[in-house]
Amino acid sequence: MSNAKTVWALDAAHSEVQFKVKHLMITNVTGSFGTYAIDVETTGNDFANAKINFTAEVGSINTGNEQRDGHLKNADFFEADKFPTITFQSSGYANDKLTGDLTIKGVTKQVSLDVEFGGISKDPWGNTKAGFTVTGKINRKDWNLGWNAALETGGVLVSEEVKINCEIQLASK
Repeated sequence: MSNAKTVWALDAAHSEVQFKVKHLMITNVTGSFGTYAIDVETTGNDFANAKINFTAEVGSINTGNEQRDGHLKNADFFEADKFPTITFQSSGYANDKLTGDLTIKGVTKQVSLDVEFGGISKDPWGNTKAGFTVTGKINRKDWNLGWNAALETGGVLVSEEVKINCEIQLASK
């Protein structure tokens, strides 16, 4: 195995960053970020000690509803004008778990995410690619995303739990 450093960049055309939140406690609403970046540095092709930095632009949030997207960008949720990015910086990757610091709205908390490594392959043009599925759950209140409305039937309009689902393809530089 090579001790040389490998720098990986996002293959945005083959990646997506999504989240799901329960609405009315009966269905999930899916959202995504359209603008994000991932920088990864590994030793050779070994991701065990990878340095991973992720940034998403809050202004690129898309739930398929312009009014809801505007609400998510305002002070009730992300305060996009004041906190324009969400960041994640890894602190470890082992046993299909990625840990690191997630910063949303100026609050940094350590999170642990599940990772399914899809493998490494060369595309028809000779580029080395690596694929990952990253999933997890966070409580949005931990990052001061606390807006909600009570329902007359009990429960709340928007769940506290946010499910994260990312398909990430990286290309070695």
